[in-house]
Amino acid sequence: MAKANVSLGGRDILDLESLSVDEINLVENTAMEMKRIMKRDIKKVPALRGKLIITLFYEPSTRTRTSFETAAKYLGADVINITTGNSSVVKGECLRDTILTLENMGCDGIIMRSPCEGAACYAAQVAGPVIINAGDGAHAHPSQGLLDLFTLREHGIKDLKGKKMVILGDVLFSRVARSNIACWKKFGADIHVAGPRTLMPWDVEALGVTYHARVEDALEGADVIDVLRIQLERQNSGLFPSMREYAREFGLNEARYKLANPGAVVLHPGPMNRGTEISFQMGYHENALIRNEVQNGVAVRMALEFLTLTGGNRIEAVD
Repeated sequence: MAKANVSLGGRDILDLESLSVDEINLVENTAMEMKRIMKRDIKKVPALRGKLIITLFYEPSTRTRTSFETAAKYLGADVINITTGNSSVVKGECLRDTILTLENMGCDGIIMRSPCEGAACYAAQVAGPVIINAGDGAHAHPSQGLLDLFTLREHGIKDLKGKKMVILGDVLFSRVARSNIACWKKFGADIHVAGPRTLMPWDVEALGVTYHARVEDALEGADVIDVLRIQLERQNSGLFPSMREYAREFGLNEARYKLANPGAVVLHPGPMNRGTEISFQMGYHENALIRNEVQNGVAVRMALEFLTLTGGNRIEAVD
């Protein structure tokens, strides 16, 4: 449980390395209450009434953008969505000017995604509104890491200490992998990664993980399997021969899943390339919590918006 005096009021959420265990637990505990609100017939509460949240996305998104918007509306905030392809960015406006423009319009929080590592950190230095990083290049995706942790806890995996957590696939270009590694390390997990060496950082073990060239070695005795999407939009060609070969050598299928511990949980941040990094069957497996992740993403993002924009650490204040 989070300590009573922990607060994220006015805090920029840029990565998970900078959050303490108590702060992460505060988000997770608040998300439990937000999930309760989501199950009501009338899902709105006035916790953020009068607040203006702007989503600023320089990259395409379905789950993250929609869930942040849904979360804000459930909490009673006003929301404006900016797609940079239809904004002054196409006329040459720089990030600094865009952020300052939004600040001068009186917004309280900016949810931003950028293909550039460090963009959210820069925005936080430039302007006063709360900045929540919805993904910056291959650097960080803190809300995904928090929702994955929430999904595991909801499923009954409440203590990660000593649990074998396996991340499969494109770690080199994955902000999800980095955020999950940072989060899971704080809770004492035993983290393993596997995939093509060309899709791994050259010093991957410096992240605090064990690298396996063979997926089978990583999956042996696994408790949690996090399957990563191949980040084709960030890659150069030639990092692996073909999608078919990737599926054959590194994809999660039913045969490989049987190497893990019975009941091992499967996660995937989406969107899935079914038949490549994960088989069609595994995408619908009873222990695949992929749809749970989507639902929990709204609850966790509600928690982040509430905690950062109100300064509250009393969940009762939501109602």
